[in-house]
Parts: sequence; structure tokens; C-alpha cells
Amino acid sequence: MTKLSAPSNPLLKRLQSFDFLRGLDTPTLTRLAESAAWKVFAPDAVVFWEGDTESNLYFLQYGSLKVLKSSPDGREQVLRFIRAGEIFNEVGVLAKKPNPVTAVALEESGIWLIPRGALEAILLAHPQTALRIIENMAEKIIGLVTLAADLSLKTVEARFAKLLLDSAEEGDAIERRRWTNQTELASRLGTVPDVLSRVIRELTKAGIIEMDKQQIRILDRAGLSARAKSE
Repeated sequence: MTKLSAPSNPLLKRLQSFDFLRGLDTPTLTRLAESAAWKVFAPDAVVFWEGDTESNLYFLQYGSLKVLKSSPDGREQVLRFIRAGEIFNEVGVLAKKPNPVTAVALEESGIWLIPRGALEAILLAHPQTALRIIENMAEKIIGLVTLAADLSLKTVEARFAKLLLDSAEEGDAIERRRWTNQTELASRLGTVPDVLSRVIRELTKAGIIEMDKQQIRILDRAGLSARAKSE
């Protein structure tokens, strides 16, 4: 891991745009940026393992990750995907307990590691920043509760339809990246690739979606919304 000096550290500009750091002065943010380390993870590399005691808050500058739980027989349940611009590992850095999940790079990913000590100094001096981080964590907990309910109460088709709608908020096309292959999608939806393949064929046959190597396109948003609400 390589530390960069402040003049060449691109993290400073990023920190200035974070909502949870709003109101902090430039010298404080500069010290935080200077404390961070930069690391690049290759595709499929583990950023941290479930059970690790992590002492860093992470900021994903580029790339994408998956956060997952594993069963003793090797099955995976993907809890969320992390995209460029997101922070993660708030639980690991603030709770000081073994991490409850594993994070894996889906593609080459550049990550800033902000050490706990530097973050704690800011939180003690600026309680409003701590409140904003707690709010950010609460939103993610709500997302996990929703995921648990969906896995228990909704069909694979409904979960897949909802995932597509959530992923295409700004249009009707979803870029086919690493996380949108059927294996990763099945892990995210709590199913197996064969079952997901049948769902995709049904939705395609019904004229609701269309898929190729580059994109998943929503052809009938109303029809997809109806499928997402079914149980």
C-alpha cells in the first residue's frame, strides 16, 4: 500500500464532496487524506474476509465489489454490490468487532483505506460527522432488512424484476458488467443459475426484457413492475 502526499493525493477532493464529512475544514480533511493508503485489487481478490477485524474505512474510487455471506458448504449469498464512489465497512471500523461479511473485487478496483485512528479523531472532535455516518449505516441496514424480507417472501422472478428496476433507475438499459452475469445475479437473488435462466427465458418470451452480451433492456416497464410485486 502506498501513501501519497497531499498535493498529489486525489482523495482530498473526494472527501470534500462526501455528505458525511460536510462542514469539516480543509486542514482537517487534508490530514484525513494524508492518513489514507491506496491499494489496487485484482479481479476476484478478497478485500477482507468475514471474521477479519478490520481497522479501515474503505472508499471505492473505481471498480466494483460484491459483499457476501458464505455457508459451510461454499454457497454464497450476495448482500449488495458496491460501485465506484461508495464508502463501506462502517461496521468493521466503528464496531471494533469481527467483520460479518466478505468483500470481493468483481473487476480491478482501486480503494482508499482510511485508518480507524484518523477517523476516530474526527468523530470525537465533530459529533455531527458521527451522526451522518450512523445515518448512512442505518440506510444500509434498512436495505438488508428489505433483502431478508424479499428472500423469504418473494419468488425469484419477483426478486429479479425488482433488481432490474432498481438498477435501471435512470433509463431502461442496464450495462452487462461482471456483476450481471447469471452466476453473480443468482447469488444476489438467493437462487441458482438454472432457476434464474428459466426466469429470464420467461420474461424474454413475454416481451418484458431483452438481453444480449452488452445490455439488459427493459421493454415493458409496467409489466416488469407487475412481476416485481407478485409473491
